[in-house]
Amino acid sequence: MAKDFAHPDVVDQYDQHILKLIPGYHLVHQQIAVLLESYLPQRAHILVVGCGTGYELAALLALQSDWTFTATDLSATMLEKAQAKISAMGQAHRVQFIQADVHQLPADAQFDAALLILVAHFIAHTDKTALFQQIYLRLAAGAILLSYDLMQSPRTEDLSALAKLCQQQGLSAIQSQKMLQRLHDDFYVDDSAVYQQRLLDSGFATVSSYSQVLCYQGFLAQKSR
Repeated sequence: MAKDFAHPDVVDQYDQHILKLIPGYHLVHQQIAVLLESYLPQRAHILVVGCGTGYELAALLALQSDWTFTATDLSATMLEKAQAKISAMGQAHRVQFIQADVHQLPADAQFDAALLILVAHFIAHTDKTALFQQIYLRLAAGAILLSYDLMQSPRTEDLSALAKLCQQQGLSAIQSQKMLQRLHDDFYVDDSAVYQQRLLDSGFATVSSYSQVLCYQGFLAQKSR
């Protein structure tokens, strides 16, 4: 059964549970932060698609005082959690929270970057390219998209290794098996080459990998200048 990201119990436990489910979670976000610092101007407007509980938002708000954000999520419960977190930091004035899909955002928005972290693997294969394209259309010239998702592997051993690593991070053996079943049942996983081609087909001029931990991989896609 797919996890209900609108359920209060799921949302309350999300920040602790995700550290066990995603190997190198902190490191991935460190990489995202330094890439944004390297690519973006001092004053930048960043789109966060599927902001969840606001983990990455909080880290980026603390990193750069001149960046502003538009954060979207389909779950009202997730948005409420994120808003509370950012308000507690005293940074609510720098973030616009919107319960919406990307295509519902203004078509003339021109973001300097977009983040799509642990989101696209929940999107059906028939809709994935359209999501990338909707983000592309709302980016300024030269802007970047940073994504991070589960990738398909031809080797069953890779998923077994993922389960073992998650157990080392705190999942029980039963939880890790449930995780593997959920990856099979609820995720729409692309081969990394197919995923990159989807980004190129959406309009991006270049696509390259910036991170990989076992089956999880991050890509940087850039719009032409």
